[in-house]
Amino acid sequence: MNGRIVVTAVLCLAVFSCSGVATKPTQEPTAQYGAKPVQESVRSESLLPMAPYVAPPQKLDLCGEPVPLHIRDVLERFDREFTIVVYSHAQVYLWLKRAERFFPWFEEELRRRGLPDDLKYVAVAESDLQHGAVSSAGAAGMWQFIPSTGSRYGLDQSPQVDQRYDFEMATDSALRYLTDLYRRFNNWTLAIAAYNCGERRVSDEMAFQRVSDYYQLKLPLETERYIFRILAIKTVLSDPQKYGYTLPPGAGYPPERFVTVTVNLRTTVPIVALAQKAGITYREFKRLNPAFTTTTLPPGTHRIRLPEGCGTALEQGLESFLASYRAPEAPSVSDAPRVSEKPRVPEVIMHTVRPNETLSAIAAQYKVSVSDIQRWNGLKSTTLKPGQKLRIER
Repeated sequence: MNGRIVVTAVLCLAVFSCSGVATKPTQEPTAQYGAKPVQESVRSESLLPMAPYVAPPQKLDLCGEPVPLHIRDVLERFDREFTIVVYSHAQVYLWLKRAERFFPWFEEELRRRGLPDDLKYVAVAESDLQHGAVSSAGAAGMWQFIPSTGSRYGLDQSPQVDQRYDFEMATDSALRYLTDLYRRFNNWTLAIAAYNCGERRVSDEMAFQRVSDYYQLKLPLETERYIFRILAIKTVLSDPQKYGYTLPPGAGYPPERFVTVTVNLRTTVPIVALAQKAGITYREFKRLNPAFTTTTLPPGTHRIRLPEGCGTALEQGLESFLASYRAPEAPSVSDAPRVSEKPRVPEVIMHTVRPNETLSAIAAQYKVSVSDIQRWNGLKSTTLKPGQKLRIER
């Protein structure tokens, strides 16, 4: 009896096997989006997240001047910068956040001067809307003025004050400079290109190449990409939702609310003392007043930004402070030691290296030489790392 049961069970298994029931493998899950099952290696690739293709616009203008995208070379040059920008998700969101702080103010200034609204995108291309930006060539501030052009347009630069970092003053100078360039070239695209590489370079190339159209000129590579980068920034920031960017309400950086106080100093005063009189921290003072590049303010008249409500505190406390404050004085000749003189003790500043900052730019900022910085810090090369501390002697 038991033997027949075993045989019957074996026969049943054979029948199910032949019918495909017992040996049929578990069905493989289908790929996403209803795709048919494929081999394991191909299926794993199809499950990877895909970057959607974003087509560039077919029509563009810069400051009201049409961009000849029907020319294949022009289209491809724009497409390169557009593709880089539209997929730079973190950078675009930072631009959008900072734009909420600075664009309303830029737009009001541009309207007041009768200038094209598109000029606000020049500041984005220059500095990512960061007023503390410094380039390897020594350009500084939100509008990236080199020292000579900054001086030409009224931005004072001294060991203690560099007005290229003042976002209000630098904006005024930049818009006056761009206006002068437009008067010279009678074309905004050429004017903006000249802002990048200099008006003389653009004029010389136009004369040599016998071409007056930016899009047909052979210029330095940075300038050839510069206009197209601005166009790409304008394309995305002017309609971010079209390209997948949605900044929730309140996620942007609000405009700064501050008051401006004018102070007249008879002597050099520590910034930390001014900050304390205003009831704010040294860091907050420096953040609102980036043009003050050292720890002290020199004698003279200065416009100081303070948080709303703090101006009165500084004005009330400053007069009594100045009346009692005496800046350290150097010893007179008669007070100097007669036997041996002690060497001068230099003022030491610890500089924190910012991203993309170079040794030459730091040397230019502090009016010292590259070799001096290398000697003070035991550096054998000019390579720097963000966050690195450098000793600067003055």
